[in-house]
Amino acid sequence: MGISPSEYLIRELRRRRTASGLTQAQLGERVFCSDSQVSAIETGAKPPTLPYLESVDEALSTGGYFVTLWDELVKGEASPVWLREWIGIEREATAFRWYEHSFVPGLLQTEAYVRATFRASRVPTSELDQRIAARMDRQAVLSRDPAPQIFAVLDEMVIRRACGGPDVMREQLEHLISHAEQPHIQLHVVPALLGMYSGLAGAFILADLPDGTRAGYVDNQLCAQIVDQPEEIASLGLSWEAVRGGALPLGPTIDLLKEAAKTWT
Repeated sequence: MGISPSEYLIRELRRRRTASGLTQAQLGERVFCSDSQVSAIETGAKPPTLPYLESVDEALSTGGYFVTLWDELVKGEASPVWLREWIGIEREATAFRWYEHSFVPGLLQTEAYVRATFRASRVPTSELDQRIAARMDRQAVLSRDPAPQIFAVLDEMVIRRACGGPDVMREQLEHLISHAEQPHIQLHVVPALLGMYSGLAGAFILADLPDGTRAGYVDNQLCAQIVDQPEEIASLGLSWEAVRGGALPLGPTIDLLKEAAKTWT
């Protein structure tokens, strides 16, 4: 199987930079971004933007090569490489252990909530509808037979912080309540009264695969990555036990969700 257009673009970015004798830091200086941002783009952790490609074309004197690749091959398919890999994992996984301290888990988001999160992330208007449709399409995994088990732990601020306004939040919490009452979904909230706890260091997901292995996902401001090394998976397993141990049981969680939904009026 050949590589995808965006993978080809990433390979060419690395190849042309190397051929020009530039390090990632040196290219970053020429295109006015950090070497970590250049690295994130060249590893597929972060998708390149059109302005970035225009700057690289100028820095490497490529005569518009990368902009042409973008316009003719990549533009309609510009998901980061890691995301396409994770979507494949989502489709196969038999269970998810999912912790979030900022947002509702993507597989449990309403369309209005998705739109609000993308707007908050400054997704360009031209890409907004495509990104929303892609996020909603991923939720089809919940309709599989058998459906994957989902064990989700949310920080209470996820249900208290406004995202898109009262109507969006009320609909989202009602959506969570209806899902939490399904047998294959267990939802738990870490109460604010717990104070500081280890989960606030970052969101993550553990996915159980049919062959008995696990894959992990971790996120930060610059990029997201998939991990599969035994020591990394073990570390995420310990993190899961810690956040799950501080969360409310299912019954009190649903009560808290119902109470919070009433506040969004």
